[in-house]
Amino acid sequence: MCTSDTPDEETTLFVYGSLVDPVCREEVICRPVGSRPATIRDYELGRARYFHIRRRLGASTPGLLLLNLTPHEFHALDRYEEIPRLYIREKVEVQDLSGNALQCWVYLPTALTLSGSD
Repeated sequence: MCTSDTPDEETTLFVYGSLVDPVCREEVICRPVGSRPATIRDYELGRARYFHIRRRLGASTPGLLLLNLTPHEFHALDRYEEIPRLYIREKVEVQDLSGNALQCWVYLPTALTLSGSD
């Protein structure tokens, strides 16, 4: 059951790098979208050539939930993130500011992104 306060896992994306910037987001998806702060636990933020997160127990990375994204917008975001070359999109669990857990999409790095090569 989904209420207006509970993000829908199919239309919600956790972002932690360049897409945290509203100007960048709007350039990619061509509209402003609702967002709210969230944290992904057991992942650390890093940067080689691009921002990325990777598993590390005990770490946490703050970011934003982008809400109510359409399939067309996910397609544009996938192009921006260069799926599957630089990132893959997977479901993960994140926590909102109240500590409530929810499932959503996130971009995780490929070996190429982690290496810093292009």
